Amino acid sequence: MPDASAATAPDRRAVEADVARLLAEHPPEQQAIEQALRATIRREFPGAVEQVDFSNKLIAFGRSMKMRGLLFALIAHKSWVNLQLADGAELPDPDGLIEGTGKRIRHIKIHSIADASSPGVVAAIRAELAARLDD
Repeated sequence: MPDASAATAPDRRAVEADVARLLAEHPPEQQAIEQALRATIRREFPGAVEQVDFSNKLIAFGRSMKMRGLLFALIAHKSWVNLQLADGAELPDPDGLIEGTGKRIRHIKIHSIADASSPGVVAAIRAELAARLDD
């Protein structure tokens, strides 16, 4: 049986190369926030599949890259980074962080590295995982 880690190593390197290419388009402050958010998501969701979507300028995370498998996306804006939550409209939001008017997808604006791992952001990530990983 082939070694699964050997099969995923080139994919991980390819993803990291794509992330570096996308982040190179952003100012250093945003790059740092995006990397901090990636670390938080990966810590909470270690089995996540990660992919860069260059046409939409985002980094997506999910169980798969099929529409129903997607859970999170990172999208850089001028002075913040949005953490997209696939089921944000239905998630508990005791800290009032989740914004937007989408039918399902909502976001949290992340303005700093500290925000990227704040208790409210981690709680929202965990709520999204709980909502979708039981599907």
